[in-house]
Amino acid sequence: MGPPKIDWSTEGRESGPVQVPAATDHLGADLKEALVSDIDEARPVGSSAEGDQSWRGDSRRALSAETRSRFERYAAEIFGALGMDLTTPATRDTPRRFIQALVDASSGYDGDPKLLTIFPSECQGGPDCRISQVIEGPIPFYSLCEHHSLPFYGFAHVGYIAHEHIVGLSKLTRLVDVYSRRFTVQERLGQEVADWMVDQVRPHGVAVHLSASHLCTRMRGVRNETTRTNTSYWRGAYEADAALRSEFLRSVDSARLV
Repeated sequence: MGPPKIDWSTEGRESGPVQVPAATDHLGADLKEALVSDIDEARPVGSSAEGDQSWRGDSRRALSAETRSRFERYAAEIFGALGMDLTTPATRDTPRRFIQALVDASSGYDGDPKLLTIFPSECQGGPDCRISQVIEGPIPFYSLCEHHSLPFYGFAHVGYIAHEHIVGLSKLTRLVDVYSRRFTVQERLGQEVADWMVDQVRPHGVAVHLSASHLCTRMRGVRNETTRTNTSYWRGAYEADAALRSEFLRSVDSARLV
């Protein structure tokens, strides 16, 4: 059985605590009450499962000192039960460092207001005016798998054919960072990057390629230490034009050789 699904949506209800479903009924009453309180506190203002605007950076997550302390106690209990000696100089502060590491690794939920900067292009000649494709990569990224909370990491390439707007090249790196530094899966990560480009830049086409190693298959389960997962995403002109896709993928391949 997977983890309980938590409804972040605020549509159709007044502000109030998150409703944690029956899947958590096996928890003790005190722990379940603390879970509801902690989730409701940490949820970004206005966050929703639909129409995600968290990339804007309008609101940031907030964990009070009391909540952090509670999370650290949870972590210490888990580490101790699994065999860690928490009494040594090296491990006494491990629960605090672990919680902070999770906050840092999931900083994409805090967004990046610099992604709001989009420039006009030199192409203002109507719907058929286009600029040769721009390809940025390899862009390193690190994510946390939402299935096991273990990292997956690799490189992204983002390409697009501008119409009337362009983004600074550094924004493509920021875009990958915002969506990768979350609990996610590789398939959704690529879709989110591609869809953001379509929605915000309105280009003629978008291409995204991700190549990643997943610790959830290297450290556990099948324990295969050599495979990488490759995923590609096409929008607009790339979907219809095999030559564009080939040009993009040749650029991806050539970057691997450098």
